[in-house]
Amino acid sequence: MKRVVFKSRWVPLLAALPQLLLIFLFFYWPAVSVMNWAFTLEPAFGGAGERLFVGWENFTSVFADDQYWNSVRVSLTFAFSASFLTLGIALVLALAVDRQLKGSKLFRFFYIWPYALAGPAVGTAFLFILSPERGLMAVVNAAHPDFWNPAKYGGHAMILIVACFVWKWVGYCFIFMLAGLQSIPRSLTEAAAMDGSGPLRRAIDIQIPLLSPTLFLLLVLIMTESFVGKDTYGIVDRTTEGGPNNATNVMVFNIVSKAFYGLDYSGAAAQSLIVIGLIMIFTFVQFRFVERRVHYR
Repeated sequence: MKRVVFKSRWVPLLAALPQLLLIFLFFYWPAVSVMNWAFTLEPAFGGAGERLFVGWENFTSVFADDQYWNSVRVSLTFAFSASFLTLGIALVLALAVDRQLKGSKLFRFFYIWPYALAGPAVGTAFLFILSPERGLMAVVNAAHPDFWNPAKYGGHAMILIVACFVWKWVGYCFIFMLAGLQSIPRSLTEAAAMDGSGPLRRAIDIQIPLLSPTLFLLLVLIMTESFVGKDTYGIVDRTTEGGPNNATNVMVFNIVSKAFYGLDYSGAAAQSLIVIGLIMIFTFVQFRFVERRVHYR
């Protein structure tokens, strides 16, 4: 068979050009701009003048801001709560569906649906459903006033945004976990069942250890999404807007608010680089310590 060879070097370059333009416009250009803004300040009276290089002053201002440290604490609380709840619920659902009980195919179909919705849409729906005045919780509040009020209590607001995130991302994790469970040889679980092991014991001793590569991958993905994901920002923006009293002012929402409402692009850029650094640290810790418990064979 005759081998086909492109004689012109321009043909593959033209084929890759659209993708290269997208990468440049939406990745490299914003990254360079953020680096520039983080170490400079705009002209005092605006305009198109040359930006003033200030070195680490933007980062110093960020670290001296109490609101920033509050956003770090809130983000950590949200990320750990949402991530472990999402993975835990998805694991339980995947184990239940993997048993192939009656109606499991129907449940598998419905579990995937929430992931198709955008974060702002999920936040709007939950805000209406759990409204203390008109939603389902209105009945509870009628018997016990202020039992549920996210607009007044920070703890309630945190529960609201965590519930939105978990509801949306459980379906995503469920897909991967179910695929991982179905790749485990049935002979292992059947042999354990013949030895008298129940479903819970088989899950703890066989299925979860063999599923650890998938669980580790999802842990990294969900932790990253909970810190800087568009769904995190969309949910907070539509439900609590960072309130009450900054109780849900996560880092990604704080960055956007500072940039587009406070018009402090330099401070927002500095915070963005700090978030990237935190994600790199968390990812290193996960690969350095958590991956030790992962069984790839």
